[in-house]
Amino acid sequence: MRSFIAAFVVAMVVAAILTPLIRRAALGMGAVASVGGRNINQERVPRLGGVAIGFALFVPVIGLFFVESSVASLFRDEVYKVVGLCAGGLVMCALGVVDDTRGLRALHKLGIQAAVAIGAFVCGFRIEAVQLPFVGDLSMGVFALPVTVLWVVGIVNAVNLIDGLDGLAAGVVFFAGVTNFVVAYIGMQNFSALIMTAMLGAVLGFLFYNFNPARIFMGDSGSYLLGYVLAVTALVGTSQKASTAVALLVPVVALGVPIFDTLFAIVRRFLERRPLFSPDRGHLHHRLLEVGITHRRAVLILYGISVIFTVSAIGIYLGRSWQVGVALLATSVVFIGLVRFVGVFSHMHLLKRQRARVRSRDTELLRWAMPELPSRFAACSSEAEILDELLTVGSEVCLASVEVRARGQAEAVARWSDAAEDRRRVLATMTYPLGNDALARAELTVATVNDFEQAEMAPQTDILLQVVADLLAIHFARVGSTLAPKKLSDAADRPAPARRSSPELAVKLP
Repeated sequence: MRSFIAAFVVAMVVAAILTPLIRRAALGMGAVASVGGRNINQERVPRLGGVAIGFALFVPVIGLFFVESSVASLFRDEVYKVVGLCAGGLVMCALGVVDDTRGLRALHKLGIQAAVAIGAFVCGFRIEAVQLPFVGDLSMGVFALPVTVLWVVGIVNAVNLIDGLDGLAAGVVFFAGVTNFVVAYIGMQNFSALIMTAMLGAVLGFLFYNFNPARIFMGDSGSYLLGYVLAVTALVGTSQKASTAVALLVPVVALGVPIFDTLFAIVRRFLERRPLFSPDRGHLHHRLLEVGITHRRAVLILYGISVIFTVSAIGIYLGRSWQVGVALLATSVVFIGLVRFVGVFSHMHLLKRQRARVRSRDTELLRWAMPELPSRFAACSSEAEILDELLTVGSEVCLASVEVRARGQAEAVARWSDAAEDRRRVLATMTYPLGNDALARAELTVATVNDFEQAEMAPQTDILLQVVADLLAIHFARVGSTLAPKKLSDAADRPAPARRSSPELAVKLP
């Protein structure tokens, strides 16, 4: 216990000392969160707080190795797991640093995360068997590797997605870490318990600067690192035989808030036919803000839900039937409440906008421009004139960017962008084929930023822009442009068929 307390205190002090220094370095490097879009911050805030958390997490553990002989024996007994946790955590943190400073594509990040998860599997962090209440032992068999990779990558990205308000991700991770510590301590998994105490101290020291109003964000470097540490330490014990396996339901419940938010985001984006990695403002914390709850109260509400999940997870782990039943009941009530409240938040926000007759700026400007748009295109006699007119309309209705591109071509035929809007990190972008999708030779791509700072385009704007794309297809065909769809172009080149005269009716008079 003395080593656990020492690791907690040292990690907290190191985080409290290093975080301001990392903040200055991040400001100098330009690694800051921009204002607007899906970001809640009202000013530029540095994002490399995860570096301070990483140092604070590993420094006391390594230091105790040279001071406490008991810790050194733990390292020798769990050498592969030490390598897997430390090396994997460092790679995850470095990946986040690169993403915070330069930006990476989602698939590249996903590939590196999967590789780190495979490394963790090789080092002994595995889901080989799961013990479920009322069900019994469930062996993974050949699915142990893919299930383990899915678990690690899923938790890493769940923590990353919940990092949307000041202190939210750090607080949620703290409460989940409490569960992991209790499980490891009771299960005599001293190495995992030591890592958890160091992580709890690092997170608490960082929260001094991260709670609202935040002076620094943990960024992807922090969320990837903490998500990875939580994911792998939760697997300690599951690699043993099924009869002694730790129920995977325990860490699932402990991480209930980020897991629920991630699953809800996946379902939402799938139903809306948007990329799964596209950003939006539909997360739990965004919903709370939309109904008028203050930033700090929204964080405290989600803290309270995390506490319920933490207590429920510990109750499930204790294993007595009545405790498991009460824990599952509490968890089910909270999950049902979240689902219901998310729907209520969305409905209340929609009703509020409908009563106020509020539409986005893009929708209103496009709506007023639409009556004159057909005649403006009709007055053009060439492809170049139509493109010029389109770009003029884009600037008049304050779109972020407008682009016409021939399919299969890297360069745009014509492009206009508002430099002030185009610098914003989160834009709603849609692409419309000019004509039938199977016959279109070109496409129109438009980016907008509406008044509600949502990453998705307003439905009314989407419909109006589709009409604009249809008008372009018709008038490109009229002037014989190569950008016209194949069917419309062919129809424009053919002479119009002669009209048939109406057959005369023979009237017989008696």
